[in-house]
Order: sequence, then C-alpha cells, then structure tokens
Amino acid sequence: MPVKTITAGQQRFAAQVFNIASITSVVIFPLIMLWIAASIFTYAAIAHHPSQPVREYVRHAGYRFYGLVGALVVVLNYTEQMKHWIPGMIKLGSLSIPMIWPCVWLVSILAVAPLGLRDILRANNDNWQDMNVEVEHA
Repeated sequence: MPVKTITAGQQRFAAQVFNIASITSVVIFPLIMLWIAASIFTYAAIAHHPSQPVREYVRHAGYRFYGLVGALVVVLNYTEQMKHWIPGMIKLGSLSIPMIWPCVWLVSILAVAPLGLRDILRANNDNWQDMNVEVEHA
C-alpha cells in the first residue's frame, strides 16, 4: 500500500483550526451561524484524524462550542417560559432590551475564547512529529 506523510505542521494546524474558527465566530457574533454549519464538516473531517492528539484537541473544542450553541438555543427559546419560574427575569429573546445581547455575546466569548486560546497555544508548543499513514486507492 502507498504511504502518505502527514507533516508536523499539518497536524498542528488540524489541532488548532476548530478553536481558531470557533473563537472567530464568537468574537464576530454574526459569523456564528455560518460556523455552526461549517463546524459540522470540520469536526467530522478531523474527528477521524490518524493522530490521537489532534483528535483530542478537536474533541474538547467541539464540547465547548457545541455546548455553548446548545445553551444559547435553550436560553433564547425558553426564557419566556422560564421568566415565570424566576421572579424578575426578563425575556432574553426580545430585541427591545438592548443590554441583553451584549451580555449574551460576552458570556459566549468567555465560554469559548479562554480555553480555546489555551489549546491553540498548547498545540503550538506540543512536540509534533511527521507521521506516515498507509492509504488505499480505490
């Protein structure tokens, strides 16, 4: 079987790309909708990478990003029902309350960016080595 070499730089980039795109989409909040769709393809492509450390970096980045997106869906869709449970709670989905959206944006950044930056720096400092992988031709 033919052998393909995956360079250390390619592995490092594969370990960092999900975090980079997640942080970018959360900082520039309108991009989050595009990244939700694109992240599925990115995650699926890298989730079966032959390098275990690359898979670990992407798995943790996916937990953070998809956890945030799931929480946003629940909070923004069900605040109307939850406001009856918690006195003084305001409806987050209403655009008439302009201070809520910056708060949602700030919480989103705090949920994704610090640990994402940590993982980008850790991946940059890891000792990556070229690896050879056997590939099949159809």
